Amino acid sequence: MNYIELLKHSSKKFNSIVCLGLDPIIEDIPEKGNPGSIINIFYEKILNKIIQKKIFPGAVKPNYAFYAQYGIDGIIALVNIIKIFKAEGIPIILDVKRGDIGKTAQAYAKEAFDFFKADAVTLSPFLGYDSIGPFIENYPKTGSYILTKTSNTSSSEIQNILINDGNPLYMVIADKIVTWFKPDSGSIGSVVGATYPSELDQIASIYINSKKDIPLLIPGVGSQGGELESVMKILCRYTDITIHRINSSSAINYAYKKYPSLDYAEAAVVALRELNNEISSLMETI
Repeated sequence: MNYIELLKHSSKKFNSIVCLGLDPIIEDIPEKGNPGSIINIFYEKILNKIIQKKIFPGAVKPNYAFYAQYGIDGIIALVNIIKIFKAEGIPIILDVKRGDIGKTAQAYAKEAFDFFKADAVTLSPFLGYDSIGPFIENYPKTGSYILTKTSNTSSSEIQNILINDGNPLYMVIADKIVTWFKPDSGSIGSVVGATYPSELDQIASIYINSKKDIPLLIPGVGSQGGELESVMKILCRYTDITIHRINSSSAINYAYKKYPSLDYAEAAVVALRELNNEISSLMETI
């Protein structure tokens, strides 16, 4: 099954289009030990509770930097976390935001898909197609999400610059993604922040009009200020919403701060269930 098929299958199997960001912050994890063991225990307990309660996300997205900062112990933990979530059939989006060319890009692709066994990666388009091609051509069953309009405040400093007859750069990137999409290559998607609903709407229109299965990965809902209802109004314009994923990280990872009477694994699953239910409810009412 290719990546688009995996997204559709997992969404229907788990009744979810939530992408659970797996971003460990050691200071916020109520476990003791070295960083590697703390990370492993934390996410293994959350996964076990997910399985026990049968409340799943539609994908998970470990951010490479949160693990690599702890050296080899962190990398080993990342390998293990990917392995145990992947074993449950949950798609793995490795958030690495790579952007290089030639043999370097080939090496990054090999790292992501052969070593880490990810199903998809995040990539920067700044160097053009040369930085994208090795991922989608050498690994045709995988997914690559291209940074298009990111959720951070200063993204406008670069991504909103007007070029090509007055079009903002993010729209040019969206057009390029449509051009780069080839049915016989790996699935190519787009990272667009929930914090910019008007831009998200513009970008989604390009993909809808292209009639190509270009999946959206949407961070920024929750702590960054993105409104879920605005996102869902846009996604409900699609004939098949199951290829898209709405990311939530800290609001689920550290939900025990909101629910102090629950242990962290139970609290995480409660937060995940609430987000799944909220999305389902909006799908029915919009």
